Amino acid sequence: MRPLLQPVAPSIDDPIELLRACHDKVRRFAGLTLRLRAHLTEHGADAQAQEAARSILRYFDMAAPLHHEDEDLDLFPALRALGQADLTARIDELQAQHESLGYLWRALRPWLNATVAGQACEVPPEVDDFAKAYPVHAAREEGEIYPAAALLSAAQLKCISDAMVRRRTQD
Repeated sequence: MRPLLQPVAPSIDDPIELLRACHDKVRRFAGLTLRLRAHLTEHGADAQAQEAARSILRYFDMAAPLHHEDEDLDLFPALRALGQADLTARIDELQAQHESLGYLWRALRPWLNATVAGQACEVPPEVDDFAKAYPVHAAREEGEIYPAAALLSAAQLKCISDAMVRRRTQD
């Protein structure tokens, strides 16, 4: 029996819930960058800091790019095909943000890698922008884009889900 308060994992049959679950992790790990910065000030690159940095790197190096592909290659094209100009404009704007989020991420990687190695490293000024921009971006996608997925057919949603699963199970 599942404990009462344990969250239920999203179904692979619901791509929007999977994407929302990714956004929950985005928010968690983006916030962790700020907590890591504070921890490093007090404790240096100790074992806790190293593990936090390793977790942030793992998420944003591995899972976040897959998430962006889920949107850019599957969800967004399906939604653009609906032919709604306002929706397409919002998709274009948010998709363009993926590049600027990538820039912010690349600015943080050397700091996080140094922390994993137990080395002191100057905190990049982009930490604040990164920790703010990613959650804001996720909230906009959830509020402005994801609701339009209700207009997609069950077959379209299944294709998106299948592509997401394939992307994560490739050898």
